[in-house]
Amino acid sequence: MPAMNRKYKILLAEDEPSLGMILKESMESRGFEVVHCENGAEAWNCFQKQAFDLLILDVMMPKLDGFSLAQKVRKSDTYIPIIFLTAKSTTEDVVAGFENGGNDYVKKPFSMEELIVRAKALLERKRNPLHQEWLELGEYKFHPGKQILKWQEQEDYLTHKESEVLKELILHKNELTDRSIILEKLWGNDDFFNGRSMDVYISKLRKKLEKDPDLQILNIRGYGYKLVCE
Repeated sequence: MPAMNRKYKILLAEDEPSLGMILKESMESRGFEVVHCENGAEAWNCFQKQAFDLLILDVMMPKLDGFSLAQKVRKSDTYIPIIFLTAKSTTEDVVAGFENGGNDYVKKPFSMEELIVRAKALLERKRNPLHQEWLELGEYKFHPGKQILKWQEQEDYLTHKESEVLKELILHKNELTDRSIILEKLWGNDDFFNGRSMDVYISKLRKKLEKDPDLQILNIRGYGYKLVCE
């Protein structure tokens, strides 16, 4: 694995001491700097005092659970990437993770390599110049970094996952986009539950784009999606 130009600093909140130690040591051996906290309240206190590049939060923690911690973080920092760790894996659980401010959702048990790949992908996307530009989309304007969809003077704040899915569709607008490619890139794999989760976000985006009748997100059964923009 190529060396990084600088050490990214990660806040890890995991209440199981042995797992937390393994994750910390494994990530540090790969060039990250990791601060490990064993409950949500401790992690929140740490977040307020130090600067981090990425948060990895267990969902079920004492004192302050991962979802509640992410909500507090999002009130002060809308951009920092957040990965949730959890044993819950239903579509509803995954969607709840993204609705509570998460950028990615890793289901236990998981491999260390999977977590590293997802962490590096989020950090790389954050550095992408396209992330900081307004994109034209029919009668709408969209800012991936700020996660804002603007129609005339009306601004709609998107969740991170809504923003990432929309960005992928815009990058390939008027082209057929393979469903499995989006799932692999944004969810990590194209299994059934992730597919259901993506369908939920496609439906939400359709509603948010309905003010422009010339914009459509078509579902091409058996292949993927096509964002049609006149």
